[in-house]
Amino acid sequence: MIILAATPIGNLGDASSRLIEALSEATVIASEDTRTTSKLLSALRIENRPKLIALHDHNETSKSPEIIELARENDVLVLSDAGMPTVSDPGFHLVEAAAAAGIQITVIPGPSAVITALAVAGLPTDRFTFEGFLPRKQGERKSAFRELARESRTMVFFDSPNRIAESLADARDELGADRPAAVCRELTKMYEEVKRGTLAELADWAAVGVRGEIVLVVGGATAATLTVEEGLAQVHVLVAAGMRLKEATTQVAEETGLSKRELYQAALSSR
Repeated sequence: MIILAATPIGNLGDASSRLIEALSEATVIASEDTRTTSKLLSALRIENRPKLIALHDHNETSKSPEIIELARENDVLVLSDAGMPTVSDPGFHLVEAAAAAGIQITVIPGPSAVITALAVAGLPTDRFTFEGFLPRKQGERKSAFRELARESRTMVFFDSPNRIAESLADARDELGADRPAAVCRELTKMYEEVKRGTLAELADWAAVGVRGEIVLVVGGATAATLTVEEGLAQVHVLVAAGMRLKEATTQVAEETGLSKRELYQAALSSR
């Protein structure tokens, strides 16, 4: 089978007993960076030296068939450098291909920067969306924020410390200066810090420079932020995708806090 295993995102003590056992018994490990895996084995004082196969963004498609064939005879442990494989890390295409080939896939759960940041940000956790890495180019980044301006769920992003100040300024401009957010850096590490505030406050704070691994958590749009017309636009999108009008208005009402009756009447009047 293929075993997806979560590795520590900073604190080595977060390595689970299941992960240590799997690393100790593995004969084949496919990992994002084999050097990082070798260091992890040494740091955990694991003497096992399995066959290591590099599996990263640039070779995942070509390497997946080889790994799938190996998994027909032996367990293959799949690791990313930190956290859970497939979550903004290599592994998705392998899992997709393995599932299609009938290979059993299982998980050794563990650390996740997404969930860790969400838990400590102090923003609603009942519904959230993970948006992955923010675009490098400002135009694309501002466009991404603009498209999410009416998203009512808490949003989680990965970003580089070299760009976080610019990203916060773009988020402030596109989502609103008063939107609550949190910058979570160096999670589980010695210099862990969670800076909470409005996007305007955080943009000012980050302007002097920020170091370390970064996760940005941004609060969703509130019902007061949305007009009926904007909610109606979301209804039209869902209906165009094949959803029945009543179901579409119910879903948008639940997601935005707008009145279902008001949305439904507005949709009927717009026909």
